Amino acid sequence: MAENIQRIQISSKTEADFDYPSANKPCKTGYKIISPAVTDSSRIPLICIHGGLGMTHHYLSTHSILTEKYGIPVIFYDQIGCGFSTHLPEKSIDQIFWTEDLFIAELENLIAHLNLKEYDILGSSWGGMMSSRFASRRPAGLRKLILANAPADMNLRHESAREYCLDLPQDIQEILLKHEKAKTEDSKECNEAYLEFPGHVCNIYPFPPELVASLQHATDRTAVMAMEGTGKFKYDGALAEWSMIGEAKKIQVPTLLINGNKEIASDKAVTPFWKDIRKVKWVKMMNSTHSPHLEEKERYMEIVGEFLTEQ
Repeated sequence: MAENIQRIQISSKTEADFDYPSANKPCKTGYKIISPAVTDSSRIPLICIHGGLGMTHHYLSTHSILTEKYGIPVIFYDQIGCGFSTHLPEKSIDQIFWTEDLFIAELENLIAHLNLKEYDILGSSWGGMMSSRFASRRPAGLRKLILANAPADMNLRHESAREYCLDLPQDIQEILLKHEKAKTEDSKECNEAYLEFPGHVCNIYPFPPELVASLQHATDRTAVMAMEGTGKFKYDGALAEWSMIGEAKKIQVPTLLINGNKEIASDKAVTPFWKDIRKVKWVKMMNSTHSPHLEEKERYMEIVGEFLTEQ
């Protein structure tokens, strides 16, 4: 069970140098740490990895509850290209530069910078996709993995998005389909129509302040355009054929899968993780979409906290 509410301390926003040769300039990763005022050496730090791409860490900040209730130090950071980390607009649509390995290298660099000998990872959406690849490489120090609302295969994710598109009004569906076929999904008309879709991202209206903060900071589209492309439902960027099918079996650490009842990380999109990871637990949040850490916050934090603290 959760411990009594604890006092916490928040580190000032700080940076880790990130030397990535093909960036052609010095880069930095912005991060902050939430830790209990009284540390417990038995508590392993949790690295929270945001989605997007480019959504920033803010929407995940509710995970500081894990520090308050369980004494778990929580590390948040913004991935390169967004938020408080180095932006690289000059690398626009450079699919050679913007790769999954870039973001994994940044994570490895942050772990080394913080001198973490043992750590847990929680990856949300794209952050979970990236985390699954990282975990499949069996990195030293990784103890437990949480894949929150993360599809195991991009084609399965696309199928789920299309299915949920059918819930939209007919005229909205027609606009989205028209622009998808014409490859004009970045048009004003298509973007306005797509505003009908966020109910599958978060079912709380108005959006919680944590999510609003990420949306306000997600102004740099460089990485998004390179890796996702212009497609609203089917990506046409570097991640178009991304998949962990056949690779997830390489993940050896205890893993917790979480998904919502109506979202793009649908049951069929996460099932390959369930089938292939040997030590895995799957929890479906029935009253949530893509943001159960906001939509069912209390239950979600209890599930995550118990998973991280159980022996």
